[in-house]
Amino acid sequence: MFLITILNHMKRPLIPLIIIFTFIIINTNAQTQETMNLDWATKIADAAQEKAVNENWNVVIAILDQGGNLILLKRMDGTQIGSIEIAQLKAKTAFEFKRSTKVFEDMIKNGAVHLTTMPITAVEGGLPIFKNGDLIGAIGISGVTSAQDGIIAEAALKAVGLME
Repeated sequence: MFLITILNHMKRPLIPLIIIFTFIIINTNAQTQETMNLDWATKIADAAQEKAVNENWNVVIAILDQGGNLILLKRMDGTQIGSIEIAQLKAKTAFEFKRSTKVFEDMIKNGAVHLTTMPITAVEGGLPIFKNGDLIGAIGISGVTSAQDGIIAEAALKAVGLME
């Protein structure tokens, strides 16, 4: 109401300035949102690979960007081909639902069988990636047991400071 009163008194000269100022504020906010880039994805994947090597596990590592698109995929030597798709599906589920795929695995174990009809991958090893509260991507690990996949995913995000 106050703004309308001012505009009525000053007529139209301020309208273009207000519009420009509004776009500047919106642009500034959009530019400060965190994003996943190849550098971040590489650091995360390298940390995951390091954990897997230390445990003598061979896995596939899939990293998605802030749009849910694959930005990096690593298949360690000796990892079965089937893990390529599973790692990506774990990352996709974690990204789309903004939670660990272990949540769905646990729900099914506790009787939520209706989840088995949904297009999700309800197996541990997928985690969303948040930075400063923004969803910037997801990681999916496949190749060993689901619990071991989850250990690798968590270790990778902790190693780069994206998980406490």
